[in-house]
Amino acid sequence: MAVTVGLALLLLALLALVWAVRLRAASGLPWAPVVYHDTGSWVPERPLIARRLGLAGKPDYLMRVHGRIVPVEVKPGRNAPRPYESDLAQLAAYCVLVEETTGVAPPYGLLRYAGRTFRMNYGAHVRNEVLALLEEMRDAHGDECDRSHDDAFRCRGCGFFEQCDQAMT
Repeated sequence: MAVTVGLALLLLALLALVWAVRLRAASGLPWAPVVYHDTGSWVPERPLIARRLGLAGKPDYLMRVHGRIVPVEVKPGRNAPRPYESDLAQLAAYCVLVEETTGVAPPYGLLRYAGRTFRMNYGAHVRNEVLALLEEMRDAHGDECDRSHDDAFRCRGCGFFEQCDQAMT
């Protein structure tokens, strides 16, 4: 009897492992340790900040792939054959932030949509595009940006709440 129960539990564990491996493979993400995540935990991660560039952000994940940090942005509600330009710009900014905060440029960034993962190679060209976009935004809006909402709940949930001089209390 005990042997039968033990074999049944072993079979169940094996099935769970196969299911987990298939689920992980379907995610389109590499098998790599997550070193940072901003996906709704009770203790939110601090934003990555490049003060010299006036850039800050919170990628969904940072993964260590072959010793290099790779930013991952997840858009689970999107299902498109090609990535949106705005999503690529956001991912490119995260690549710049990784480079600025670690001193090592990521080789690429990953953008995960509902059923597909896109890889964006990162290099000097992408970095220069982000810097040009930042300059364009500063020219259009100046160095200061006002809060873009009047929702106290949204404000308190913001990763920049503690540093914001326009935070709603």
